[in-house]
Amino acid sequence: MALKIKLAHPTGQHPWASLALRTALLAAGAAAVVFFCVFSFFYIKYRHIVDERLKQPLFANTAKIFAAPREVRPGQKLSIQLLANELREAGYSADGASQYSQMGTFTEGAQTITVRPGPQSYHAQDSAVIRIGSGVVDSITDDHGQPLSSYELEPLLITGLSEDASRTKRRLMTYDEIPQNLVQAVLAIEDRRFFEHGGVNYFRLIEAIFRDVTTGQKQQGGSTLTMQLARGFFLSPEKHFKRKVIEIAITFHLEHRFSKKQIFEMYANQINLGQRGSFSIDGFGEASQAYFGKDARQLDLAECALLAGMIQRPNYFSPYRHTDRAIERRNLVLDSMVETGAITKDQAERAKTEQLHLSAASVDASEAPYFVDLVHEQLTQKLGERDFNREGLRIYTSLDPDLQRAAADAVEAGMKNVDDQVNKMHPHPNPGETILYPQVALVALNPHTGQVLALIGGRNYGNSQLNHAVAKRPTGSIFKPFVYAAAFNTTVAGTTLPGQDKPFSSITMLNDEPTTFDSGGQEYSPHNYKDEYHGQVTAMYALAHSLNNATIGLASEVGFDNVAALGREAGVKNARGTPSVAIGTYDATPLDMAGAYTVFANSGLHLDPWMLASVRTTSGDVITDFTPTSKQVLDPRVAYLTTNLMEGVMNFGYGYEARRRGFMAPAAGKTGTSHDAWFAGYTSNLICIVWVGNDDYTDVKLSGALAAAPIWAEFMKRAVLLPQYSDTHSFSPPDGIEVVSLDKATNLLSDDTCPDAFNAAFLAGTAPTETCAHPADHRNVLQKIFGLGKSGE
Repeated sequence: MALKIKLAHPTGQHPWASLALRTALLAAGAAAVVFFCVFSFFYIKYRHIVDERLKQPLFANTAKIFAAPREVRPGQKLSIQLLANELREAGYSADGASQYSQMGTFTEGAQTITVRPGPQSYHAQDSAVIRIGSGVVDSITDDHGQPLSSYELEPLLITGLSEDASRTKRRLMTYDEIPQNLVQAVLAIEDRRFFEHGGVNYFRLIEAIFRDVTTGQKQQGGSTLTMQLARGFFLSPEKHFKRKVIEIAITFHLEHRFSKKQIFEMYANQINLGQRGSFSIDGFGEASQAYFGKDARQLDLAECALLAGMIQRPNYFSPYRHTDRAIERRNLVLDSMVETGAITKDQAERAKTEQLHLSAASVDASEAPYFVDLVHEQLTQKLGERDFNREGLRIYTSLDPDLQRAAADAVEAGMKNVDDQVNKMHPHPNPGETILYPQVALVALNPHTGQVLALIGGRNYGNSQLNHAVAKRPTGSIFKPFVYAAAFNTTVAGTTLPGQDKPFSSITMLNDEPTTFDSGGQEYSPHNYKDEYHGQVTAMYALAHSLNNATIGLASEVGFDNVAALGREAGVKNARGTPSVAIGTYDATPLDMAGAYTVFANSGLHLDPWMLASVRTTSGDVITDFTPTSKQVLDPRVAYLTTNLMEGVMNFGYGYEARRRGFMAPAAGKTGTSHDAWFAGYTSNLICIVWVGNDDYTDVKLSGALAAAPIWAEFMKRAVLLPQYSDTHSFSPPDGIEVVSLDKATNLLSDDTCPDAFNAAFLAGTAPTETCAHPADHRNVLQKIFGLGKSGE
């Protein structure tokens, strides 16, 4: 009988197990060969692509837009620290700094700061010593110790032109300019072994792939900073195996060509950190300005951690929209920095207690996007089509950043008031009814230079890039002062108006009754606001209360063609000689009207508003400087007489709303109400035009006094708090003008017996000569208090 004996396998394994092992090894080997071949193919293929990409700069050398230089004057309220910070922000280096700045240097003392512009400065290399005591500028001296009445600091960077159609904003930084806290924060949360690995963290990558496979989701990163950089420059964001292989191939190329510091620098300038308005925020330099309103070199530990934390999901961790998430993520970064030894636990805990000090969420506040768009447009008009970014031009403008922020804040506050009024007009909206909320524009000008100091072109640049500051709209009653100026022209010329026996003045009587005028063979019957008529009124009263019929009647006596011609000379190019020209039916832009009002605020001299001052190369060499144009349009006496009428608008007319809102400095202005709401006003050093209206040209149904004047007042209140606009003073009459006190009841010269008086300006020789004849009041104090007896008894 035969026995069958089963022998064990020498290794203790079944034959099938050995076969499976060999098969697995062969499969793994084959897969490795395939991966090597595929990887080699992509490595070779993308070497050419990387070579071509690296022949050009990785980032566009963005053209930079600079503000107007800050003027420092004795008496201003300033501090050494503020001036030092502004010089640092402008690119100056402090004495003792590791690197000397070609822009300039400064020496900071306890009560003095010495400023030395460098070869790349906007200014000539003239130094100055600024002395400050008790928070006030005591004196300014030059290199030789001679006193200076003022000194201009280096213009500050506003923003850069967007790089491309995607509207990318970027402020390039070198590795040495990146705060070490920011470097360590990024490493702690994104790639702790960045300075040790060769571009790929294999353990982390395998772990991420394993989790993606086991969960069925493609959410795990595993990417190093170099891999993120490779993806950002060369690849689409989709996640698939082929893209990961290409990403690694490009990563090896980058690691081979650049040092770790260079790679981190590129990463820091490339990484996307969210959206601001319609612009993409790319790089830490731009993000620092966008979120904190400061240069990246000034970021503190908590701010560095916040930006590093946003890298993973910038919109999800946006501090504007998701404050709690952003703080939680920031604190996680701080804990990670403790784990890596970059900071101590005490430092982390202190940073965690810091509140978010974010800059205004609106892009309008710091970057003046509507202004920058106009600058770009004017550059193209003046210099032709050229790549301003690739040339890295430095573009110097008229903008005052402090005033621009004041304008943005005033518009934001004022439009809430407008929206409230709109909501009251629709207390019970019908289902599906869409309430139309008005748009806004604000333009602020230096009346003596034409310099556009601040410009707001709409409520929200991210929602609409339509610039209402340069949109033509009927000017309404803010045009009326030109009618009165044209009438004053006849007085200066020594003539009288038809039907008048005396030269035109502020107390000339005008007829405010319903009247029909001839307009090219057609009848024109205008109406007053609210259909209120006042009979015989003075010119001062007619303008103060914006009486249409009285003003058109005056224009007919002056000549409609003469009124229109004056308007055109002042910049209202569409004005034509018809009756309706007197009440502003012809259109102009808010920017046009700001320029037009220079004839009143600047002694009759019209200045074209300007934004471009100079264009220079990256090294500071001048390509071109721009000179504003001017033209004498009015006699200075006429300009002052018209200003005096508009002071009445502010003090007892429809413009009084600005006074009621708390703006009490000397000012002149005019409301405007048509389908839109306007307010135009000025002080001795600032013109401001505000427009409010609907984009579809429907009637906004709000008066200039209630919609535009409050915004103007909000802006002007903020402006006069700034050192450069705080020296507002009364308007000074030129030679040939006399200001007299008149009795309100009789419009004759007042004396002690006249109970109610006001001041009015006249061309010399045309003021009343008679004194009011009120009987003296002999009553005692008690009789006057209780109204006993009769005045004059």
